[in-house]
Amino acid sequence: MARLLSLPLFLLIAAVGAVAMFAPAALALLEGDFHDARAFFYAGLMSLIVITLIAVAQSSREHNRSALRQLLSLLLVFTVLPALLAVPFHEAVRTTSFINAYVEMVSALTTTGLSLFAPERLSSAEHLWRAEVGWLGGLLMWIAAAAILAPLTLGGFEVTAVSEPGQSTAPGAAHRDRADPRQRLARAIHALVPTYVGLTLALWLGLLAAGDPPLVAISHAMSTLATSAISPVGGLSGASSGHAGEALIFLFLLFALSRLTFSNDTSAARRQGLWYDPEFRMGILIVAAVPTILFFRHWAASFDTGAEENIPMALAALWGATFTTLSFLTTTGFESMDWARSQGWSGLETPGLILMGLALIGGGVATTAGGVKLLRVFILYLNGRRELERLIHPHSVGRSGLLSRRVRREGALIAWVFFMIFALTIAAMVMVFSALGLRFEGAYVLTLAALTNTGPIVSLATEMPIQLAQYGAGIKAALAAAMILGRLEVLAIIVLVTPDLWRD
Repeated sequence: MARLLSLPLFLLIAAVGAVAMFAPAALALLEGDFHDARAFFYAGLMSLIVITLIAVAQSSREHNRSALRQLLSLLLVFTVLPALLAVPFHEAVRTTSFINAYVEMVSALTTTGLSLFAPERLSSAEHLWRAEVGWLGGLLMWIAAAAILAPLTLGGFEVTAVSEPGQSTAPGAAHRDRADPRQRLARAIHALVPTYVGLTLALWLGLLAAGDPPLVAISHAMSTLATSAISPVGGLSGASSGHAGEALIFLFLLFALSRLTFSNDTSAARRQGLWYDPEFRMGILIVAAVPTILFFRHWAASFDTGAEENIPMALAALWGATFTTLSFLTTTGFESMDWARSQGWSGLETPGLILMGLALIGGGVATTAGGVKLLRVFILYLNGRRELERLIHPHSVGRSGLLSRRVRREGALIAWVFFMIFALTIAAMVMVFSALGLRFEGAYVLTLAALTNTGPIVSLATEMPIQLAQYGAGIKAALAAAMILGRLEVLAIIVLVTPDLWRD
């Protein structure tokens, strides 16, 4: 492991992507689709040969000795690697441009799940490849959060750490991890890969038992753990598992609400159990409150249609709202099969603005979810509550302790700065899309979908779904850049372009 981690991080991840090409090749071969089998097999073989030659040439040098350089490698992975992953996809589809294939791979790797292709247009091998790339992208973010972003106090860790973003977290063990990031990367891989694979297999077996075909089950299992919502049948409404499958997916989506399921904070915070984690509790509160409000809103509207006594329809509507709320809060984007039924029950549509707001909040820190993150929202809530207390009792003293002072002062400031930067990025991307020819509503929805890595918003938040395939290369390139920016976060990009941080 130590020998492998001495190679450039980009090469290691590219090698994993090349090996992954053999799975859709095998599936296509089993189905007799020899064109797709050749496309994926030859691309995987040639990629492995080229990567091996580059690795041999780089074997005399040691890499991954700096967390900042690992962060730079992570940026290269999301910008350059999709071009490699798009080669077999472009060759297999045959009827699309390379820019479309590239954007599709960026969408999958960043776990956005925004597709330019109708499900019926792609073969089984191509669907498996999209889901596999999304799954690998989710695993990459799990590992990167613990091994790269946490030591640099980025990705949400900055609001509770004792140092500034881009700097070492603290003296002692954390500082030693920063001195040799390869050890931290090795530990993260050793700890997280078995967990990620095991959870995916468990959900896959559960969906198989619930009645889904093998391809649909594995695609939905990988998409759930990666929060990408990539589906070969256009979503859960086309699955055979029904409510049992949705219930299983609902349980596994809870992993995207809290980092405490597999990661520690960068501070000295005590682990008191999952229920005492503020991210998890806030997530559960939102999942309970939003469906309840929507339920009573639709219940009141059902009196106009005479359906207020239809209890089965009411319960289905409540479940549809609950599942969809959790799905969009974790920036997955799966729509419950009862979501449309809940609106048909009352005859009242649910504004897409609610779904966009949930995606904007996002899931937990160090998870595969995107958005602003629950921890930052919680820190801003604590700071607001403390300011209200000071209005009533000006001389009151807040909670004691290093962590409490950090959260109440610098943490809240950094969270607010990130929120402002995020808002400015939304404004900038809307202006870019508008300049390229999109109307304001479409530009805003597309921007929010990309920056929060919640692709299904484009088909649910507007009256008419946005057909991305009909737009030019400029809009698609801007969309790819926005998805990468949303996955890495603007604060990480600022750290990368700050020369003062490159002292090591």
